[in-house]
Amino acid sequence: MKDFSGVYAALLTAFDEKGAVNFDAVGKLVERNIASGLDGMYVAGSSGEAILMSEEERIAILEFVAKKTAGRVKLIAHIGSASTDSAVRMAKCAEKFGYDAISAVAPYYYAFSKEAVKGYYSDIINSTSLPMIIYNFPGANGFGGMLELVDELIDNPKLMGVKHTSVNLFDLERFKHLKKPLVVFNGYDEMLIAGLSMGADGGIGSTYNFLGKEIVAIYKAFKAGDLKTAQEIQTKVNRIIETMIPYGVFAMEKAVLTELGIPMGDCRKPFLPLSEEGKAAAKKIAADLK
Repeated sequence: MKDFSGVYAALLTAFDEKGAVNFDAVGKLVERNIASGLDGMYVAGSSGEAILMSEEERIAILEFVAKKTAGRVKLIAHIGSASTDSAVRMAKCAEKFGYDAISAVAPYYYAFSKEAVKGYYSDIINSTSLPMIIYNFPGANGFGGMLELVDELIDNPKLMGVKHTSVNLFDLERFKHLKKPLVVFNGYDEMLIAGLSMGADGGIGSTYNFLGKEIVAIYKAFKAGDLKTAQEIQTKVNRIIETMIPYGVFAMEKAVLTELGIPMGDCRKPFLPLSEEGKAAAKKIAADLK
């Protein structure tokens, strides 16, 4: 199996003035991420606003990014959905497009039982030959039993890892000590060092789209045992994140990238447009990064 350790951008999706996917801008962002030294990209996930897209749009993005990268970096396709059938269809497309792995958030909206969620993941895992990275995001979908569920699924040889987007670092550490080794990704950008310290093999994050060089530097410093440097860069990153939070992180990330020359457009409704104060803050962040 491939070595999936490292840092991956949770790829954002650019939209034009009419709200359609701006593939030209997405392509520019893909190139930026590759140039920054990131190990790969996590495509069509939460940060990419996939939940606000049609299945057809998600498949189109998966195909576009695969063709654009042409094997230069590793790609993880997020195919999670409220519908098992939809997730399976997207998983099969990801395999056809040449993705290295698939990932899926737990089914959402309905309060599905653990057995229902287990069946959802089993169906997806068994639908392709690709390794699966389960996306644990309890704050978004309300499912809090993932550690136990992963333990029950772990005998499936295609279950490879977990993307852990939670402040519960105890669970992150426990994922590393189940019956077989799992690749575990830290999901909160502001806690990358903390996640790595608790055993994470890398990180997947949305700010990596414009802070890729900083994130790569954190990861390399940590791996080299230079915790002081890693902490200094994490502090720089966290100051930027702290500035973004009051205005909406996704909208701010897009505005920063727009200021850096990649026209990302607004987030899709029901996200609100970025305020004038937010635009000014994004402009300053971008200026400081240039």
